[in-house]
Amino acid sequence: MDDNETTGMKQLVLAGLWGVILGLGVFTFGYAEGASYLTNDPAACANCHVMREQYAGWMKASHRKAAVCNDCHAPHTFLGKYTTKAINGFFHSWAFTTGWFPDRIQITARNRAITEGACLHCHAEITSAIGSSRMHRESENCLRCHRGVGHME
Repeated sequence: MDDNETTGMKQLVLAGLWGVILGLGVFTFGYAEGASYLTNDPAACANCHVMREQYAGWMKASHRKAAVCNDCHAPHTFLGKYTTKAINGFFHSWAFTTGWFPDRIQITARNRAITEGACLHCHAEITSAIGSSRMHRESENCLRCHRGVGHME
């Protein structure tokens, strides 16, 4: 085999490998109903069995009338929202594929900060007065006292 044939063979193997990776990615995205996660439909969050309890709690909660999952769990900018969805989607897929997730779902520090920001955004009239109070400390957050508001825990 000459150098041209070797190079051609390497390119063919590389193209085949990329094809397999792309094919598996497209199949997985379709099988996992990935397009549903690009919407604001709260039912998409319950596609995964781990979130069914949170979805059922949201269905009974007062926030159901005012907010969907993305309103509380994704930034309010286009780029922030879909970046967060991509990051969470990757790590959720990884966890469910490998089985490496806790029995009781836990919010990450990054997602807790996003949720806290959403509380402060939507309830700005109330929270601005609370935040300026001498009794309020920086270390306190909305979820400390209002943990079950969105999910009726």
